[in-house]
Amino acid sequence: MAKDKKQPRPKAQTPKGFQDYFGADVTERTAMLSKIAEVYHRYGFDALETSAVETVEALGKFLPDVDRPNEGVFAWEEDNDWLALRYDLTAPLARVAAQYRNDLPSPYRRYAMGPVWRNEKPGPGRFRQFYQCDADTVGSGSVAADAEICAMLSDTLEAVGIARGDYVIRVNNRKVLNGVLEVAGLSGDDKEAERGIVLRAIDKLDRLGVEGVRALLGEGRKDESGDFTKGAGLEDAQADVVMGFMDAKRDTGAATVARLRELVTGSTIGEDGASELETIAALLSAQDYGPDRIIIDPSVVRGLGYYTGPVYEAELTFEITDEKGRPRNFGSVAGGGRYDDLVKRFTGQEVPATGVSIGVDRLLAALRAKGQIGAAAAGPVVVTVMDRDRMADYQTMVKELRNAGIRAEVYLGNPKNFGNQLKYADKRNAPIAIIAGGDEFDKGVVQIKDLILGAEIAKNATLEEWKDRPSQYEVPRDQMLAKVRDILDGQG
Repeated sequence: MAKDKKQPRPKAQTPKGFQDYFGADVTERTAMLSKIAEVYHRYGFDALETSAVETVEALGKFLPDVDRPNEGVFAWEEDNDWLALRYDLTAPLARVAAQYRNDLPSPYRRYAMGPVWRNEKPGPGRFRQFYQCDADTVGSGSVAADAEICAMLSDTLEAVGIARGDYVIRVNNRKVLNGVLEVAGLSGDDKEAERGIVLRAIDKLDRLGVEGVRALLGEGRKDESGDFTKGAGLEDAQADVVMGFMDAKRDTGAATVARLRELVTGSTIGEDGASELETIAALLSAQDYGPDRIIIDPSVVRGLGYYTGPVYEAELTFEITDEKGRPRNFGSVAGGGRYDDLVKRFTGQEVPATGVSIGVDRLLAALRAKGQIGAAAAGPVVVTVMDRDRMADYQTMVKELRNAGIRAEVYLGNPKNFGNQLKYADKRNAPIAIIAGGDEFDKGVVQIKDLILGAEIAKNATLEEWKDRPSQYEVPRDQMLAKVRDILDGQG
């Protein structure tokens, strides 16, 4: 009889495009999100946690066009219905706003934080699961809601540790761009293809520069590899209007808006957009959010096909060094805008909405680059085990420390080799080890070892300095807590 084929062991590896988060990463993210939530809560926004799974129909953007709707989302069929992991936090909000519209206040102000999943090709820094942090106001058409989002975003960045001067929030308006396109003769259904090329060209300003964008507005552009990209075919006068829009920023918000008004003269929607920007600037100025924090900037064109009014983007302006050692600005960490078709798919009625999304991983990376986080996190005080029969005594020590608010644990591995216990404490980045064997219990004392000081002395100090600065202390058992606190305070 043939032997059953032995099943291979499963590979212990993270699926492609996903990553694991360990202690410090999780702790730092939780602390940052807590600070963000505190600002949002202070502004009157309520927390919302939605299901990680939505129907594909509710998601809306991704629909089955062949056998399964796997383009962009992780989806599966169940009971003749297609379900998918959420790909952002806005689509679930649309469903919630429609489903509970009779119960929720209007406007409804909510913030949400959590993982989202996208079935896309992973790449460097691009994962299939990542965190988002959103805040939205649903049901208000007032641009005061947009101004409030910008103010809240400014307060949020400063609350997590991005100093004023290290960031700027740029504000623009989709209506102004629509007005520019109208003045340039690009309105109407028959001009949809040209408008698409123009929008994509504007979005490439940072990468291609003025000349590259100008080429795409005209006949087209050939890149360094020789590949040719067809342009929008605009005449020079039309291209001048579009280029003027991108170059409309002036020294003050008022001057920028005045220039935009010139560009959209004769376009009702464009003039409405300029007025909205004027109102936003006035509302923010009245609250002392000046140009050192928030500016009007026509170069902001984030996903303009999606937005219907004001758009905003938070950019960090300090320099970092890239992987090739070159200096560059850190760039964008948050963005959003007004999108007034949020709930319409469900109810058939237009529901105005505006919101912002913070890139959690990007903001964490920025805080690490600024030295705000990333230092080795202190581990727990480790109570070593010298006598297995004294485990109750060791657990009592730990309980005393924990009751005092000090993170602590008993070593629960094999206590036979004491050296391994100290190696464990080092791996845990423990600040202190407490040592007590039979002799200590008989004398009513404990040994308290300052592991941080001990490591520094061993690394840097001479033998004489070691003698002058002991890193291990013998104290009466009833003074253990006080000495531990004293050492921790000294470590900062």
